Amino acid sequence: MDLIPKRMFFTKGAGCHRNRLQSFEIALRRAGIEKYNLVQVSSIFPPDCRIVPKQRGLEALSPGQICFLVLARESTNEPNRLVSAAIGLARPEDRKQYGYISEYHSFGQTMRAAADVAEDLAATMLASTQRIELDPDRPWDERRQAYEVGKRMFLMRSIAQSACGHKDGLWTTAIAAAVLLVG
Repeated sequence: MDLIPKRMFFTKGAGCHRNRLQSFEIALRRAGIEKYNLVQVSSIFPPDCRIVPKQRGLEALSPGQICFLVLARESTNEPNRLVSAAIGLARPEDRKQYGYISEYHSFGQTMRAAADVAEDLAATMLASTQRIELDPDRPWDERRQAYEVGKRMFLMRSIAQSACGHKDGLWTTAIAAAVLLVG
């Protein structure tokens, strides 16, 4: 059985509830992936994998199906505390090579800041496989330019979700996911 994903889609969601698990389930529902058996995997974006729109990816799934994904998740029950979850993707321009998917979750960061960190993590992992040295002390904008130099162009993408902790202390969960479709 070939378990190499051929397609992938991004999704995100946030939810609030008095129970932490139910806030997670609401976030999954808002992301559209609550009715699948989710299996978290690590961070490789397969060669020749295509990114498809979320709706087309969801149409390829059936309720109860085992579904592989890279998932970022953060929760809080502190009123007004900002939580973020982000997925970053970096892949070479050459579709025959593999790329990296990163997950990142944090407190106190905006969606844009979390998305930038997730992209940076994915690009840094990919750069190390191609022997590109990146200085982690240089600003993100300068490092991003290094990813686009010469024949080693990386294509980067991210998705992020932020949520502010519910004012009454309900559990608040933010998720972001890269859902991998096999077959």
